[in-house]
Amino acid sequence: MPPDLFPHYIEFRDVFKAFDHPVLENVSFYADAGKTLAIIGRSGVGKSVTLSHIMGFLKPDSGEVIVAHSDITGMTEAELRPIRKKVTMVFQSGALFDSLTVGENILFSLELREDYNEKDKDDVVKGLLQMVDLQDVGDLYPADLSTGYKRAVAISRALAAQPECILYDEPTTMVDPIMSDDLGNLMLRLKRQLGLTSIVVTHDLDLMRKVADSVVFLDRGKAIFFGPVSDLERSEHPHVREFLAMDRLDMADGFEHD
Repeated sequence: MPPDLFPHYIEFRDVFKAFDHPVLENVSFYADAGKTLAIIGRSGVGKSVTLSHIMGFLKPDSGEVIVAHSDITGMTEAELRPIRKKVTMVFQSGALFDSLTVGENILFSLELREDYNEKDKDDVVKGLLQMVDLQDVGDLYPADLSTGYKRAVAISRALAAQPECILYDEPTTMVDPIMSDDLGNLMLRLKRQLGLTSIVVTHDLDLMRKVADSVVFLDRGKAIFFGPVSDLERSEHPHVREFLAMDRLDMADGFEHD
């Protein structure tokens, strides 16, 4: 496709999706190549449904979904395959294979590629673990790791496929504040070193402020805010202001109990 037709790496154009009721109502936003977009909002507002559309797992009832500068709205599974080599997802659960070691989990992604011999694969596994500061856990099993370390391993495994874009689904949920900060630093480092485009679904506004260039706020299926993170703080929309105020209250409550 001509790049001027789809200039943004990922874009939703008036996307509408309903199940029993509308879940996404004429939602529009975009993320440019090499940038990070955060998707925020309360539970059940369509954040995960948005990620499923980007991966092509769901199709919109109307509107267009652009991924990797291509209109994927009407693509078949076969047509989506090359897109999914460019865009990968880190699930909230980590989705690691419990019966495989950390190294074997990462190796699993490399087995799908033809550009490494066995020695190269071992070197790449070590390099990927080093990139996420987990070079000493290759022989451990997922059950031996904390939730935060599992997420870091899942990110490492996603990088094995050499994607252009990573989708993160609630990367800091059920993770302690120190590990949450470490994951945020890791996401920033990957963006700077590898030029990755990122979409981050999160409840964690500290993470949003740390890693995101822009943010879309979903409320009852509608995108009530889309723009730079700095502009979110100045939004006059009552639902945005209420959400930010609740976050500040949670933070103050946390300090009182420390």
